[in-house]
This record gives sequence, C-alpha cells and structure tokens, in this order.
Amino acid sequence: MDEALDRFIHFLKVEKGLSRNTVEAYHRDIFYYLSYLRKEGVLRLEDSHEGHLLNYLRLQRQAGKSSASVARLTASLRNFYKFLWLEKKIPHNPAQDLPTPKRDQRLPHVLTAAEVEALLNTPKRDTPLGIRDTAMLELLYATGMRVSELLSLKLTDLQLEMGFLKCLGKGSKERIIPVGQLAVEAVNRYLAFGRPHLLKGKTSDVLFLNSRGEPLSRQGFWKMIKRYARQAQITKPLTPHVLRHSFATHLLENGADLRSVQEMLGHADISTTQIYTHVTHSKIRDTYRIAHPRA
Repeated sequence: MDEALDRFIHFLKVEKGLSRNTVEAYHRDIFYYLSYLRKEGVLRLEDSHEGHLLNYLRLQRQAGKSSASVARLTASLRNFYKFLWLEKKIPHNPAQDLPTPKRDQRLPHVLTAAEVEALLNTPKRDTPLGIRDTAMLELLYATGMRVSELLSLKLTDLQLEMGFLKCLGKGSKERIIPVGQLAVEAVNRYLAFGRPHLLKGKTSDVLFLNSRGEPLSRQGFWKMIKRYARQAQITKPLTPHVLRHSFATHLLENGADLRSVQEMLGHADISTTQIYTHVTHSKIRDTYRIAHPRA
C-alpha cells in the first residue's frame, strides 16, 4: 500500500504538476486512510471496498472535521482509487460512487477599506524589514495573490514599469496580474533600499527575503501579519488569505465584473469566485436595513 501511495504522489507531482502544498495535502489524506485500513486488517488495496470508505468518512465527521475538510478528503480518496484503477492495480473502483458531502457556505472574513489602510500603514518605512513588509502587504492586497504565490515570486516575474507581474499559481498555471501604483512604488522602494541590505552580499532570484538573506517562509510571513494586525488594533481574525478575500470583495463592491476578478484570483471555476458576491450582497442588505425608514 505504501508503494501505491508513492506512485500516486509521483503522478501528482510529475504528470499533474500540482503545487507542493496540494501534493502534501493528498499525501496526508491518503496516509491516514491507509493507516485506518491496516487497523481494520486490510493489507491490500484490492481488498478494500466502499464500506471502508464510507465508515472512514463517517469517523472523520464524528471526530469534528468540517464539511470542507471531509469534502477535500473525499476528493483525495476518489482520485487515489481512480489512479489505481486506471493503472490496473485494483480490479474495481470502490470510490467511484462516493457521495460528496455538502459544504457549509461560510462567508469569508473581509477587512474594511479603513482596516486595510491601517494595516498597510503600520510597518516602519525607514528600516530594511519595514520597507520589505510594506512592499509585501501592498502587493498582497493589490493583487489578491495567495501567500505561497507571493513568497515564490522571482525578480524576473516583475514587469513593474508596465504595471503587472507574472504569477505561478495552483497546478503550475501562470497568470498575469495588474499591480496598482502604490504597490509598484512600495516594491521599487524595497528593491532599491530594502532588499540590498537583506541580501548581505548573497545572490538570490527570490524577491522577498528574510533577515538572513534567504527566502521568507510562510511561517515568517504569518507571524509578521499577525504582529501588524495587533499594532493596527484589528480585532477580526486576520490571516494572509483575508487580504485576498478583501481584494476580491473591494473590487466587486466598486464595480469590477466577476470574470475579471476570477482571472486575477486564478480560480479555475467561476463558482469559487461567486462567494464574494454573497459578501457584497450581505453588505447591501445591512445598508438597506440601516438606511431605509421602513426596513
């Protein structure tokens, strides 16, 4: 079973070209499922059946996993068994008719324009790290990139004089994202006054570096944005993804069309982008209730 998992992960990396984070999620999902099968006395995947799958998913729900987590796990198991069946490693596919659980429709956390302004104005503008942090926050909000995409940016991805950058997203899909003037100025200032100090004589093609001249980690960025949220007195839950949500919501609130926002976010399916229309509709309803005399 371990060999089957290794072959599947190799397929996801090499043939499907999925991102490292996605591959790690698949590996984690299948690894724990295989551990469950062994506890059930199943030592060969061809001996597993739909009952094992349904019981495992039921146990995950009982353990308190969210509907989104169970839905992702279901997709992982479906893809794993489909791969094995196509590779003729199992005589039938027990996951073929596996039902997908309904996902809870939770609206994303979004910052107001004033909260974004307070956050972006928090870093010090006279130190290399402060200049870097300003550039990162400005760029994240200006483009709606995922934090993994931001941290993997290379110098060659920037076309700031033309007002855009190239971004390598999920599934190694490249997209072009426009960059606003304030973000362009912040990144140019970082390139001139911040990054040379952080390099410490080293060479690197990665855009954003830590204090040792090495690529900044997700954990490092996470800690940084949490620190600035406290300093800006933002009480809402704030993660790097909240700036992505805020980017999309503010664009739609100010008249951007859904298809353009989908392209900038790198969503494969426009239904993923439509969650932000619920956020804007919710705001409209709140405004109506407050403003209309007979609401």
